[in-house]
Amino acid sequence: MTFKNSGLATLVGAASLLTGAAALGATATIGYRGFRHRIAANATVLNETLPINSKWWRDHAKEKGELLYVALGDSAAQGIGASAPQRGYVGILADHIRLATGRTVRVINLSVSGATVELAVRDQLPRLMKLQPDLVTVAIGANDIAQWDAATFESGIRQIFEAVPAHTLVADLPCFHFASAEAKVAVANRLLRQIADEFALTVVPLHSTTKRQGLRSALTQFANDMFHPNDRGYRVWAEAFLPDLSAAVSRLPLPSHSAEPSHSAEPSHSAKPSPQTDASAARAPQTATPPGSVSGPS
Repeated sequence: MTFKNSGLATLVGAASLLTGAAALGATATIGYRGFRHRIAANATVLNETLPINSKWWRDHAKEKGELLYVALGDSAAQGIGASAPQRGYVGILADHIRLATGRTVRVINLSVSGATVELAVRDQLPRLMKLQPDLVTVAIGANDIAQWDAATFESGIRQIFEAVPAHTLVADLPCFHFASAEAKVAVANRLLRQIADEFALTVVPLHSTTKRQGLRSALTQFANDMFHPNDRGYRVWAEAFLPDLSAAVSRLPLPSHSAEPSHSAEPSHSAKPSPQTDASAARAPQTATPPGSVSGPS
């Protein structure tokens, strides 16, 4: 009788454990679905800031400056996820240039949210060809990972790197922290660095900088959509650029006081000259152009 009662108790206990495990599993499933729902809802809210950030950068591109800083990229360059557009990495870098040089800085942010390298070639390079920037940053390619095609990525990066000025700082792709994405990122960054070497461009170590933050950064350095950086995350991005940016700033020619800065209006979206045709002009040395004569980021 005792044995039977013991066996029955064991069965009841096992059933309770299974029921509890099932309940926990159901709760976890519901919780995960709820989490995904919140992420999707937060992403929708962030999407509503896209035109706001874009307009902010367009408006500020009209401001004059002794130096011209041009940014190419995607939504990260636009500062999506930051509490304000200027708190993205482009705004932080612009502030650093002002403080380091004591000179006014005009920022033309050519970046477009959602841009891939192929779209950057089509939409951003033609506008860059009309400018004579003192400083240029490029951070593009994260949006290529979802629909990864190595040949398309390589072709686009090559066209961009061929067209930009020789003093351009190009960032490799940031760390995605997940193995499936990181495998593609590794290929992308290998191609990016190889092509940058061909054109003697400086590569900013964005991947290693963001990787050092670890998975905990998902809780502290990302916006509510869990994809775009927040203010803290963008400061990490800026830190990746700062050593090479400081070196580039130190090589800028001394200011000329013979003429006031004269900046043209932001180039028209409809004008799309061939990047390959104007590549040699874009890569011409900048030291011969006085900072005050530059013409005129999302």
